[in-house]
Amino acid sequence: MKKVPIDTARDGVAEDGRQRETRNEVANEMAPAAAPAALAPGREGFDLLVACSIVGLFVIACASALYALAAVLVPIVFAIIVGIVLGQAADGLTRFGLPPLLGGLLLALCFVVGLFFLVNALLVAVTEVASEAPRLAENIIERILPFLNRFGWLRLALAQGASEEALASAAVENAGPFLGTVAASLTPALIQTLVFLAALALFLLGRIHLRSTFILAVPSREGRLNTIRIINATEEALTQYFATTSLIYAALGAFTMVIALVGGLPMAPLWGLFAFVSSYIPYLGATLITLSLLVGGLMIHDALVVALAPVVAFTVVHLTMENLLVPAILGRRFEMNPFLIFIAIIFWTWMWGAVGAILAMPLALIAMTIFEQVRDTSGEPQLPG
Repeated sequence: MKKVPIDTARDGVAEDGRQRETRNEVANEMAPAAAPAALAPGREGFDLLVACSIVGLFVIACASALYALAAVLVPIVFAIIVGIVLGQAADGLTRFGLPPLLGGLLLALCFVVGLFFLVNALLVAVTEVASEAPRLAENIIERILPFLNRFGWLRLALAQGASEEALASAAVENAGPFLGTVAASLTPALIQTLVFLAALALFLLGRIHLRSTFILAVPSREGRLNTIRIINATEEALTQYFATTSLIYAALGAFTMVIALVGGLPMAPLWGLFAFVSSYIPYLGATLITLSLLVGGLMIHDALVVALAPVVAFTVVHLTMENLLVPAILGRRFEMNPFLIFIAIIFWTWMWGAVGAILAMPLALIAMTIFEQVRDTSGEPQLPG
C-alpha cells in the first residue's frame, strides 16, 4: 500500500476545515435574510396600515394648514389662476407685436378696472337696498302673509306665534344687526383684495422666470420635457375653461337682463350683471340670483303670478343651460366626473367659503390635467375603461 505523506494529510484536513467554515459563514449570512422573508407575510398588513396612517396624517395636516391659512392662501391662489389665464391671453397678443410682459400687465389693468366698475355698480345697488331694508322687509311680509293665510295650518301657527305686526317689527329690528355683521366682514375682504392685486401683478411680472425655474429644477432631460408638457396642458385647460364658461355666463346674464326688463324689475342691466358674476359660484350663485329675483318680484308686483314670473323664467333658462348647453360644450373638452366635481365644490366651499366655491372647478381641473399627463407619460399598461 502506498503511504500518504503526513504533510499532505494535514493539508487536506485543513482544507476540509476551511470549507466547513465557509459553508457555516454562508449559512449564517443567509439565515437573517431568510428570517425577514418568513416574517414578511405577517408584517405586510401591519406595514400597509402604518403607511396608510402616515398618508392620512399628512392629508389631515395639509387640510388643517389650508383651513388655517385661508386668509392668505385664498387671494394668492386666486391671483395665480387669474394670472395664468391672463398670461395665456398675453402670449396671444405677441402676434400683434406686444411683448408678453407688457401685454400681461395691460390685461391685468383692464381686469382690475373692470372689476372695480363691477363692484362699484353692485355696491350702489346693495347700498340702495340696504337703506330701504326695513321698509322692504315690512312690504315683503305684508305681501307674503295674505298668501300664507290661505292655508289653515299656517294661519293657526301665526296666530299661536305672533301677529303680522310683531313679525314685521322683528324683521325691521333684525335688519340693522344683520347689516352691521355684513359691514364688519368688509375689512378682511378689503385686505384680501389688496393681497390679490399685489400677487397678481408680481405673478405676471415673474411668470416666465418662474416657469423656467420649475422646468430647470428637474435634473433629467425627459423630466424637463414632461414638465413643459404638464405646464402647457394646465395653462391651456384653464384658459379654455374660463373662456368657454365666460361666454356661457355672459349669455345667461343677457337672458336675465331681458327677463328683468320684461318682468318690470328696475335696473335690468344690473340684474344681468349680477347673474353673470354669481354664475361663477357653483350652486350658491344660482340660488342667490333665484332668491333675489323672487324677492324683487314680490316687492314690485301685487299679483302673485306676475311676481313669480321672473324667477320661474330664470329657473327654466338656467336649468336648460346647465343641463344641456354646458355639458354639450364642456363635455367635448373636459371629461370630468360630476360626482368628483361635486365633492371638490363641497370641500373647497367648506375650506374657503364662497371664493373656494369659485376656485373649486379650476383646482379640480388642474389636478385632473396633471393626473392625465402623468399617467400618459408613465409608460405602464393601463386597464381599459
